[in-house]
Amino acid sequence: MATIIESVTITSPSNLRMALPAAMTSPPVFSLSSRQKAGALLEFAGLKIQSTSKRTPASLNSRSSRVFRRGGGIVCEAQETALDVPIVTDMTWKSLVLKADGPVLVEFWAPWCGPCRMIHPVIGELSMQYAGKLKCFKLSTDDSPSIATQYGIRSIPTIMIFINGEKKDAVIGAVPKTTLTATIEKFL
Repeated sequence: MATIIESVTITSPSNLRMALPAAMTSPPVFSLSSRQKAGALLEFAGLKIQSTSKRTPASLNSRSSRVFRRGGGIVCEAQETALDVPIVTDMTWKSLVLKADGPVLVEFWAPWCGPCRMIHPVIGELSMQYAGKLKCFKLSTDDSPSIATQYGIRSIPTIMIFINGEKKDAVIGAVPKTTLTATIEKFL
């Protein structure tokens, strides 16, 4: 009959401690537990991180402590590069798009659409690049199906450009930034 280890303890290597902030320099200990029955499948019962730090588990999970200002911390750069494009809905469509001064770019999208998620950062970059010259919005076809139907949206992502409330051009699909830039430049 085989013997199953009751628990396994793994400590972090000492060379990793140098790269961590001072609050986390104590060696964390990870404990993995499993069932003791030989015939049963192993079950992961939890992961414990033991630290001698005075910080509580709640403070370690707070948003402000996720980004460390001292050297060696792990920073998610995606949050810094992702730009939020304002949302337009049925209620705000007329005031934000149709009555807007100057050209307006609207991205028709849906949360479940993979290509839509790929083009979101590009639309964000374009909104920064053409700030003051072009207004950029996104409209969820799930939340505002009447507007999508009104403009004949059959495929998403669809990017439309409006000037003085009139549809001037449309680009369908997740296209390169250069394609969108060339389309925008025609109307500036």
